Amino acid sequence: MIDPNDMDHCRAAIREGSYSFHAASKLLPASVRDPALALYAFCRCADDEVDFGDDKPAAVLALSERLEAAYRGQPRNTPTDRAFTAMIEEFDMPRALPEALLEGLAWDGMERRYATLSDLRAYSARVASAVGAMMCVLMRVRDEQALARACDLGVAMQLTNIARDVGEDARAGRLYLPTEWLDENGLRDADVLGNPAPSQKLQRLTKRLLAEANRLYLRSEPGIARLPLPARPGIFAARHCYDAIGRKLARSGYDSISMRATTTGRHKMALLGLSVIRAGWVSITPESPVIFAKPLPETAFLVEAASHPKPNQSAWSDPVISVLSQLKAQERLTAAE
Repeated sequence: MIDPNDMDHCRAAIREGSYSFHAASKLLPASVRDPALALYAFCRCADDEVDFGDDKPAAVLALSERLEAAYRGQPRNTPTDRAFTAMIEEFDMPRALPEALLEGLAWDGMERRYATLSDLRAYSARVASAVGAMMCVLMRVRDEQALARACDLGVAMQLTNIARDVGEDARAGRLYLPTEWLDENGLRDADVLGNPAPSQKLQRLTKRLLAEANRLYLRSEPGIARLPLPARPGIFAARHCYDAIGRKLARSGYDSISMRATTTGRHKMALLGLSVIRAGWVSITPESPVIFAKPLPETAFLVEAASHPKPNQSAWSDPVISVLSQLKAQERLTAAE
């Protein structure tokens, strides 16, 4: 059971740091909303420490220690870590899921680049679909088809974030667009990183990224009908709030360099209403055959981990161990210098 004071801290963190999820969470039943806010608060804190910290490798290594402590039942003495640990214990959260998230953050810490769209989906699987799979666990859903569609939704939302933030990321020295896409358009890293100017080539790549996101939004929807009825409006709301960002970006001509697409409070309220209507509609319509589509190859490991859980068993894979080892070596080298 999450301590009420720790829960208040998590609510405040999400209210200030993730407007879209905070709005969507209002439509979740309390039994799901509170543990979901605890989960998102920990994930948001972890993401911020890696994105905005001065020493990214050290931040990732510290997060791996915090995760280890949480699964030992001995969390760091902070509201976020205590609430996250209570959530793990209450829902038997498979360790492979938060460890996948940590692997994605480790890739950020290493400033990893992605050659293909598949590589970018693999990154999105870790930093977003892992959270979607954990949300299913919080709803007591272990159905493979529902999990696969939740992972589709996670990738779609992350691709929308990347499309929206091309300019912001570039100015911070980050670049997520697939390198083969840049090559096909005659672009170099130097054309994007630093202080990029809006261009038709970048707008074309942003449009391409959003097209993949839109495909996955549509693929994800049949899975919502397999979630508990009270949870469906909240998940539709998350889907619509993120998709609205992509639609606004499209209306701006796919220019994510000179502006950052956002939605207004009034627009979010309208989307919440739409989500309630759509949640009712899927409850009375026949199930789409899309529900049986196989998971994306990049998210299949998450579906397996969530549907056949081993809650207390470490799932550190060879790639994760390799990434953490590289980060430790990098940290030692930096300290020696």
